[in-house]
Amino acid sequence: MGKWTTFPHAGDYAFDATSLKKNWARLHQGDCEPLPKDAAVLQAWVLFHNGEFQKAAEAGLKAGGAGITVANKATSIYANYLENREKTKLELFMEVAQRAEAQQAADPQNANAWYWQAYALGRYSQGISVAKALAQGLGSKVKNALEQAIRLCPKHADAHIALAAFHAEVIDKVGSLIGGMTYGAKKDVGLSLFKESLKLNPGSAIAMIEYANGMVMLEGDKRMKEATKLYEQAAASTPVDAMERLDVEMAKAELED
Repeated sequence: MGKWTTFPHAGDYAFDATSLKKNWARLHQGDCEPLPKDAAVLQAWVLFHNGEFQKAAEAGLKAGGAGITVANKATSIYANYLENREKTKLELFMEVAQRAEAQQAADPQNANAWYWQAYALGRYSQGISVAKALAQGLGSKVKNALEQAIRLCPKHADAHIALAAFHAEVIDKVGSLIGGMTYGAKKDVGLSLFKESLKLNPGSAIAMIEYANGMVMLEGDKRMKEATKLYEQAAASTPVDAMERLDVEMAKAELED
């Protein structure tokens, strides 16, 4: 693991084991990750929520078991928001996908083992181009893993967002006819998944951002006004930890462009 880029707002978040336990339900409303019983895993999550992504990933891997989920989330969020080198970013996403697949084999009932594989492969696909990824068969892998995550954990808001984004991206790239016939992507399913994700996690900035993007992909410029409103809501929300801060900052940056 080379040196990762530092979280730009280091020191703004100062969770410890006690304050994290108190805020756990709020912070994990999106991914439904259960509060860890293992102190080492909890400590890895403390590092994650404070924006110490590299340390969180290392601590999670060292702890093993449920710690793999922390490592996968820390690596994915870091790669998505803070890693500027495209090659390194793609390598990190593939590492997560492979670790999550191994985690599924060891613990098939773990919804987040399926979710993080799908998230990492989805972001990897965006990096190499969605069309290329679909040709490589990654689309069905992403869809199946997200559907499995939702089956195992019906309230997993983040899996709903990611599956909605899958439907939107595929239709945007190959059209609704091929998207539907070849990849099972459907506009109405995508839109209803986005709505459901916001119902499950109403304050989620990333849900608002992805819904806004997906809405425009699926319905075009006529939804631009609503999409901008969602971006404004996301930008105005108050982040509770480092990851949420990155989501809010992204919404602000998009509005400024």
